[in-house]
Amino acid sequence: MSSKGEHQTVPLSLLLKRELANEKIENPEIVHGQASQSKKGEDFTLLKTECQRALGDGVTTFSVFGLFDGHNGSAAAIYTKENLLNNVLNAIPTDLNRDEWVAALPRALVAGFVKTDKDFQERAQTSGTTVTFVIIEGWVITVASVGDSRCIFESAEGGIYYLSADHRLECNEEERERITASGGEVGRLNTGGGTEIGPLRCWPGGLCLSRSIGDMDVGEFIVPVPYVKQVKLSTAGGRMIISSDGVWDALSAEVALDCCRGMPPDAAAAQIVKEAVQSKGLRDDTTCIVVDILPQEKPAAPLPPPKKPVKGMFKAMFRKKASESSSYVDKEYMEPYVVEELFEEGSAMLSERLDTKYPLCNMFKLFTCAVCQLEMKPREGISIHAGTSNSVKLRPWDGPFLCSSCQEKKEAMEGKRLSGDRHSSESD
Repeated sequence: MSSKGEHQTVPLSLLLKRELANEKIENPEIVHGQASQSKKGEDFTLLKTECQRALGDGVTTFSVFGLFDGHNGSAAAIYTKENLLNNVLNAIPTDLNRDEWVAALPRALVAGFVKTDKDFQERAQTSGTTVTFVIIEGWVITVASVGDSRCIFESAEGGIYYLSADHRLECNEEERERITASGGEVGRLNTGGGTEIGPLRCWPGGLCLSRSIGDMDVGEFIVPVPYVKQVKLSTAGGRMIISSDGVWDALSAEVALDCCRGMPPDAAAAQIVKEAVQSKGLRDDTTCIVVDILPQEKPAAPLPPPKKPVKGMFKAMFRKKASESSSYVDKEYMEPYVVEELFEEGSAMLSERLDTKYPLCNMFKLFTCAVCQLEMKPREGISIHAGTSNSVKLRPWDGPFLCSSCQEKKEAMEGKRLSGDRHSSESD
């Protein structure tokens, strides 16, 4: 028996349980549901809640939701569902505290998407997939997307926020210009005699999208580099909807939210799919994930009638932080019902997306590939800035670095070298 003055140790398992109990008070309650109607069998989802990370400053939990809308077969969608999360997590250093981990997510998502695409293409399978990938850590939502599946969020006061980008060539002029500058062609299907029909497509291949995972037969200017948006919610929470284009081709964001108002997530997802199919018919796989993000102390309740949706382009949709801070997770008091933008970037250039413009000094190991995490010998890696206007001033330690294989991938995506043989493919 211990004497009064002796220090008594506490088992690690008990400390972790205590940390989890404390965290549950601070974190929102995540309630989710999904529904789908299948036409081709190429839509897949990933739903993981209460993922634990016992690293850095203690135990933290996070949730992951993914929607993968395949085309030209289901291989790319299945492979991405099975491998993307691990590739993203492997790109995050293991010694980060909670705030640093959240700050590292945007960069890690880019690396994870590119690695997943590169690894899948090595299998020489020609299918592709859109990806909408959501990580919820506390009250921070981080969304990475390629393709035309979408993620929207309705806050407690009724503001509607768009957390993903649409990479359809038809509605994205900037992406059309990027593809033509990289050696691709953009145009409609020519039926002969000068008659053009259907949406804008990328040639060769005929894909309607400018970004995806897979599609090795179309051309490497169809890039896997995701648009990433990260926001912090108020503690009032709200409802998030992630759906494939089978929903968004039929319903607006307002209609989707209104048709399921007051329903729990399972019923809400089913109602959205039902409304979409009734509106346009079952022309494509139609899949919906609904996630309610709720205060722990309050039971699930119907959301109030929506106010007018937030207007303007992506960068005008959120309240900006008053000043640029070194922490992505602001611990100061937030105004009620405010959705605060923490990060947004949509560039397709890896030299911009993997640059070291983040509040961390240990975001990459000096001799580790920033994409595939391959360990390299000194001077073996190639700076992410090689070949850019900044390359003249590069020092031997100016990273991040890429291995030779990932550097070839980067050059191909930027149109600096010819990609492999391309063949016509069935478009999305």
